[in-house]
Amino acid sequence: MKPKKEITIYDIAQHLSLSSATVSRALQDHPAINKNTRKKIQTAARELGYRQNTFASNLRKQKTNTIGVMVHELNSNFITSVLAGIEKVSTEAGYDLIIAHSSESAEKEAANALNLFHKRVDGLIASLSFGTKDLSHFDPYEEKNIPVIFFDRVEENSENTKVIIDNYKCGYQATRHLIEQGCKRIVLVTASLKRNVYAQRHKGYADALYDNNIPYEKERVLIKDLSEQCGVEAALQILKMKPLPDGVFITNDFSAAVCMRTLREHGIKVPEDIAIVGFNNDAISKLVEPQLTTIDYPGTDMGEIAARNLISHLQGHSNLKHTNTIVVRSDLIIRQSSQRTRK
Repeated sequence: MKPKKEITIYDIAQHLSLSSATVSRALQDHPAINKNTRKKIQTAARELGYRQNTFASNLRKQKTNTIGVMVHELNSNFITSVLAGIEKVSTEAGYDLIIAHSSESAEKEAANALNLFHKRVDGLIASLSFGTKDLSHFDPYEEKNIPVIFFDRVEENSENTKVIIDNYKCGYQATRHLIEQGCKRIVLVTASLKRNVYAQRHKGYADALYDNNIPYEKERVLIKDLSEQCGVEAALQILKMKPLPDGVFITNDFSAAVCMRTLREHGIKVPEDIAIVGFNNDAISKLVEPQLTTIDYPGTDMGEIAARNLISHLQGHSNLKHTNTIVVRSDLIIRQSSQRTRK
């Protein structure tokens, strides 16, 4: 079936025996056009199936009112909440979003960056993949003065604006809490230490052990992908450790919930035998039994802050070059999975 011809302002003008200039102004709700004439033109536009070509209009203005968003995954409660925050602020400001994800591939991330660049996004909000080693694929943005804000997973030594939490403090707090519950053999389950978020949480873990005269043992640091399978694998490795660990800090709530379930299936009591702390404060942390102690990582706030700063820059109200790092609040939420009697 042959597609119908796209309706233009000239078609509407001919249909109503008006000038195209009058139609154009009426569709933009220009006060110079009589109210009744505006209503008649807008009604005819709807009936004829007219679609405004905002893309062409924006290109003439050298802007697209579009923001690119690059994430490392989509099947994450944290990322979903960040996107919700970005969408809330961008919609209120009249910006559209184009979302791309790298599936933890540096190559796909680079391809996405180039694709969004060619789609002429006005600005970019990005979180880096596990495999990203440098930021050279963002150079075209800098050359064209297109602002880029990184969030969560960032390159700490770059001069770009970054929106993060204090991952070191969170790692330290979670580990210290387990120590305060009487734990001395604490396992850390985390992801690639090449990424800032996991490297800083690991450093906080190590320093908390050191400050409490507990030896750091690399055998108790499990580097995983923080997937569902990771939770099972981590539990099975923990069960083989001699002596058995008495505390586990897992830097992802879903993996922590799966690990806890697997440990309990093998007769381990939580928190009596092993106390567990997760990370993110995902919904699952309150649905599992016992409820999971976790770090509250406010993804919606992070998304809103990133979008608000980017749009403020785009609208000329602020300059991102004067803003390097924005630290979002984060808190330890203590629940039953870690509260135990001292031994």
